[in-house]
Amino acid sequence: MEEFKDSSSSLVADVDCTAGGKDLCEKHKVQGYPSIKWGDPSDLKDYNGGRSFDDLKKFADENLGPTCGVDNLDLCSEEEKKAIKKFMKWDVDELEIQIEEAEEKVTSVEQKAQKEVDKLQTQVSGIEKKIEKENKKKDDKVAKEKKDSNYKYLKMVQASKKPKAEPEEDEKAEKKEDL
Repeated sequence: MEEFKDSSSSLVADVDCTAGGKDLCEKHKVQGYPSIKWGDPSDLKDYNGGRSFDDLKKFADENLGPTCGVDNLDLCSEEEKKAIKKFMKWDVDELEIQIEEAEEKVTSVEQKAQKEVDKLQTQVSGIEKKIEKENKKKDDKVAKEKKDSNYKYLKMVQASKKPKAEPEEDEKAEKKEDL
C-alpha cells in the first residue's frame, strides 16, 4: 500500500471483512483470507499470482492503472467504445434490469459447472477408494506371500552366510562411526 499511496491511477487497500468492510467483501464475493482482488472496481477479478512483495509489485506495475472505461474511453477498443456509448444512453432502471439478467445467466453457468465439478469430484472420490482398496489387497497379498515363503528368514540366513568384513575393515568402519 505504501508503494502506491501517491498514485493518481491505482489504489492498493486493505479491507477487514469481519468489521466495517463486510458489505464490500460480500459485494465482491471475498470468501477466504487472504484474498486479493484487482481491476475495475465494478468488475474485480481474483489475483492468483505470487504473494511476495516483488511478485505483487511486478503485477501491480504491469496491470494496475487506468483501463478502458467511462472515464478513459481513449484506452478502449472501438468495440468497447461502442458498447459503453450505447449503455451511456440507457437510464439506471434499464441498466439494472440488464445487469440482473446478466447476473442470472452467469449464476446459471456457474451452477451448471459446479454440478459437473461435483459429479467429477464424486467419481474421483470413488476411484480413490478403489485405489486404496486395491493397495490394501496388494499389501495383504505381499505380506501373506512373504510369510508363506518364510522370506524374512531366507533374508536373515542369507545375510548370516555372507563373508564377514576383514578385521582391518571393521576397525576402519568403527572409526568412521566414532567420528
